[in-house]
Amino acid sequence: MSKENSRKIRDRIYDAISIILCLFVLVIVNTTWMGQQPRLALFAMQGLILVFLSFPFFFDKDEGVIGKISVGLFVAATVFSFGYVFVQSDDMFSRFWVDGTNLGERAGVEKQFEFVIGLIGVLLILEATRRSIGWTLPILTVIFVLYGFYGQSMPDWLFPHRGLSWEQMVQKTFLQSGTMSVFGIALNVMFKYVFLFVLFGTLLDQTGATGYVIRLARQLFRKSPGGPAKVAVLSSGLMGSLSGSAVANTATTGTFTIPLMKSTGFDSETAAGIEAAASSGGALMPPIMGAGAYMMLEIVPDVTLLKIIQAALIPAILYYTALLLTVHFHARKINAGVDTIKKGKKDVDANWFQGVVFFGSFVLLVGLLLSGKSPYLSVSYSLLGILGLSMFSSATRLNFRKIGRAMIVAAKSGTALIVAASCVGVILGIVDMTGLGPALPAQVQALAGGHGFFALLLLMFSTIVLGMGLPSAVCYLLVALTVGSVLDSLNTPPLAAHLFIFYFGMMSMVTPPVALAAYAGAAIAKGDVIKSAFAAFRFALVGFALPFAFVFRPELLMLTPDNEAAPPLLIGAHVAVTLVGILGLSAAITGFAFHRISMPLRCPLLIISLVIFLTRWEGLQFAAQMTAVVLVLALLILNFFAGKLEQKSALAAAETEPDAEKTQ
Repeated sequence: MSKENSRKIRDRIYDAISIILCLFVLVIVNTTWMGQQPRLALFAMQGLILVFLSFPFFFDKDEGVIGKISVGLFVAATVFSFGYVFVQSDDMFSRFWVDGTNLGERAGVEKQFEFVIGLIGVLLILEATRRSIGWTLPILTVIFVLYGFYGQSMPDWLFPHRGLSWEQMVQKTFLQSGTMSVFGIALNVMFKYVFLFVLFGTLLDQTGATGYVIRLARQLFRKSPGGPAKVAVLSSGLMGSLSGSAVANTATTGTFTIPLMKSTGFDSETAAGIEAAASSGGALMPPIMGAGAYMMLEIVPDVTLLKIIQAALIPAILYYTALLLTVHFHARKINAGVDTIKKGKKDVDANWFQGVVFFGSFVLLVGLLLSGKSPYLSVSYSLLGILGLSMFSSATRLNFRKIGRAMIVAAKSGTALIVAASCVGVILGIVDMTGLGPALPAQVQALAGGHGFFALLLLMFSTIVLGMGLPSAVCYLLVALTVGSVLDSLNTPPLAAHLFIFYFGMMSMVTPPVALAAYAGAAIAKGDVIKSAFAAFRFALVGFALPFAFVFRPELLMLTPDNEAAPPLLIGAHVAVTLVGILGLSAAITGFAFHRISMPLRCPLLIISLVIFLTRWEGLQFAAQMTAVVLVLALLILNFFAGKLEQKSALAAAETEPDAEKTQ
C-alpha cells in the first residue's frame, strides 16, 4: 500500500472517530446511561486514539513502517487499558466484573494485572500529552510522580511524606474514580462543558460567522485611525469567545487582520502583538469563555455559569476598551491610515443573515442559561438553534458535509484538552495522596507574610510561569486546586479570586519569553518573534492590572466584598474610576493621548494609573485612589491643551510660510 493511500485511510479513520466522539458526548451528556467512570473512560479513550492517529511519534513527518506499527500499537494499548476500565465499571458488563464487583468499589483489593493495565494507561496519557501539547506537562507530571515515590527522602522545605508505591499511585490516579484522578474533575469538566462549547463554536463558524464578524468590525471602524487594528481587537474578542484558545484565535483572525494592519502603517511586530493581545482576551469574553470558566463550576462553591458570566462581563469589556484605547493612541501617534472597504449587494445580503445566525445563537444560549437550564442542556439546544436558523439562507445553510466538518474541527481542538485534563488528573491524585494539597498553600501564605497583596503577586507569578507551557485551562486547574486555599485569605469573594487565576492563565499567552499567541502572530506577520512577544505584552498590560482591581474592588464583578449583589450605582462608580485608570495606563503605554507624552511624564503617569488598580475603597487607600484619579485627569487635560496649542502653532506657521514666499 502506498504512503498516500495509507494516509488517506488514517485520515478517514480519524474523521470517523471524531464524529463518533462528538455524537457520543452529545448523547451521553444529556442522559443517565452511564456512570462517571465508564463515560469518562470512553471519552478519554477516543481522545487518546485521535492523538495517536494525528501526531507522529517523534518528528512532524511520515515515519515509514516503524511509524505505522507504532500507531497501531498505541491505539491497541489505548483501547485495551481504557476499555478495561469501561467494562469493569459499567453496569451493562457486570457479568464480566472481576470478583463480581465494580472496579470503583474494589479500592485496595485490585488484582496485580490490573495495576499493570493502570500503569499502561498512565504511560499512554503521558505520551499522548507529550505529542499534543509538548514536553512541559509530562515533565511536570513525572516530577510529581518522583515526588510521590521518594517523598520520605525529601528535605523539610520540599514537604516530605512517607512515600508511595507504584501500585498505590496507579490505583489512586487511574483505577479509581474520584475528584482527584484521571477520571475526575478535570476530565469531567471537559466532557460536560468544554467539548460541547467547542462544538458550538465550530458549528457556528461553518455558517460563516468568522467572515461576518470581520466584515462587521471593518464597517464599524472603516473611517477610524488605525481601523484595521481595531478590527483585530473587536473580531478577535467575538471569535475568541467561540474558540476559547488564544493561539487558535490568533491563527484564525490574524490571517486576515495582520496583513490589513501592515497595509495601513503598522510594523510587523506591532501588528502581531495587537492581534495576540486581542486574541488572548477572547476566552475572557462571555457568554462562552474558555475552559477554565467551566472548571469554576466544579471548584468554586455555590456558583452557576450565569454568575460566572455576569461577573466576567465588566472586566472583559474593560479589557477590550483598554485595548481599543491603546490601539487608538498608538495609531494616532504613528499617523496610521484608515481602512478602505468596498461592498456589493451580495455581500450585504450575506452579512445580514450571517449576523442573524451569529447573534441569534448567542441570544438563545444566554436565554436558556437565564431560564435556569444546565450549561450542557443549554448548549445542546443552542446547537439545534444554529441548525434551525441556518436553514433560512443559502449563505448560512448547514449540510451534512459542513456539520461533519464542524465535528472534526471540534474533535481536533478538543483532543489536546482531553489528554491534558487526563494528565492533570495524575498530578492531582499524587497531590491528594501525599498531603501536598494543604502543605503548599500554607507555604505560600508564609512566604507572603500574611499580606494579601504579596500573596496575589505569588499567585500571579506561579500562574504565569505554569501558563507558559500549559493550556490556560490546565494552568488554572492546577493552581486553583494546589494553592486554592490561599484564595480564602484574600478578603474577597471566591469568584473574584478564581477569576484572578483565570486571567493570568490567559495572560501567559502574551508574556515573554514564551508568549505562544504572539509567536503565532509573528509567524503570520513575518516579524521578529521576541519583538512581537514584547509588543503583545505592552498592549495587554491592562490585562495584568485589571485582576488586581477586581480582587480589591469586587464591585467590578457586580459583587460586594461579602459576596452579595452590588448596587448598580456603586458598580457604576467603580467602573468610572477604573476607566480613568485605563485612560492613564493606555496613554502611558503608548506615549500619546491627545498629544505626544514625553518619557519623564510617562513614568509618573504609569505609576499613578496603577495606584487606581491596586487600592481598595477604604481608609488611606481610598484617599490615595481619589488623588490618583484627579492627577490622571489633570495630566490628560494638560495634554489635551498642549495638543491644541501645538495645532495652533502649526497652523500659524503654515499661514506665515506663503506670506514669506510672496515677500521674496
